[in-house]
Parts: sequence; C-alpha cells; structure tokens
Amino acid sequence: MAVDSVTGTTDPAATGGIYTTLPTRQPKQSLDGEAFMQLLVTQLRNQDPSSPMDTNQMIGQTTQLAMMEKLTSMDSTNTENFALQMRMAATNLVGHTVEYLDSNGDSQTGLASSVSFAGSVPVVTIGDKKIPLDSISGVVSPTAPATPTTPATPTTPSTTDPSTTT
Repeated sequence: MAVDSVTGTTDPAATGGIYTTLPTRQPKQSLDGEAFMQLLVTQLRNQDPSSPMDTNQMIGQTTQLAMMEKLTSMDSTNTENFALQMRMAATNLVGHTVEYLDSNGDSQTGLASSVSFAGSVPVVTIGDKKIPLDSISGVVSPTAPATPTTPATPTTPSTTDPSTTT
C-alpha cells in the first residue's frame, strides 16, 4: 500500500483495490415518504420536553406526508397511462400510410406495417425503416378515386324489334 509522505493518505489507485477512484454518494433530488418520516421522527426526538410539539402540527405534517404519497402514486399512474396511450396510438397506425421525418429532417411517407414495444417509445416499421412514434408527424389519407364531373348519359332501350331486322 502506497502512503503519501506529505498527507499520510493512501493512494487508492496504487493499492490495486477494487476502486480506482473513490465512490461518491449521489444526493437524492426529491423528498420521498421515508425521508419525510425520518425528519418527523428526528424532530420528535429532539423536541424540548417542557414544550412538546403541538398535536395539530403533527397531524398537519402526517397529512402532508399522506398527500405527498398520493401525489407520487398519481404521478406513476399518469406515466403508465401515457405509455399505454402511446402503445395504442402506435398500434392504430398499422395498415395506414403515415408521414414521418427521416434522419435528414425530410418528410417521407410510407405504409406502417408493424410496431415494436421493446423500448420506452414504440417503434413503427415503415417499409424497411424503424421510425420512433414521436418522429411520425401524421396519418396521410389515401387519395380517393376521381369522380366524374359530368353525369353519364343514360342509355335508352332500342325501339326497333330485333326480329324485323334483316
């Protein structure tokens, strides 16, 4: 083990250990129910016994905890609903001619033949290309056959008797 003579610390890279750099702890970016409960318990432990926490404050804080947990649950439900809606939208494109942007940013059209749900965003197969759902800009309606602008002249039955013609 190599020890730095100036500071007396060991060099982790020179020790040949598992880590070549020291692991760092990433701080949480959100306050979850567990952290909230830990704060409440710490507050109760460190309160002044001669003036304990007001019961109304404690009830208010536990109500806030319950509200936060419900909001977190609603957020995950909304995320699942959005994913389901994307899958349904992608599935409904199969068999339709769609317009999409290619890798150059040019608008292309093609027939959607299948959908893959392997990733977080459904991928639609158009011809031999795999196009993410968020790159599809619309559904192109097929061109309707031309309709005549003038009405056809009706045919009138012949007034001549076919047996009298020679």
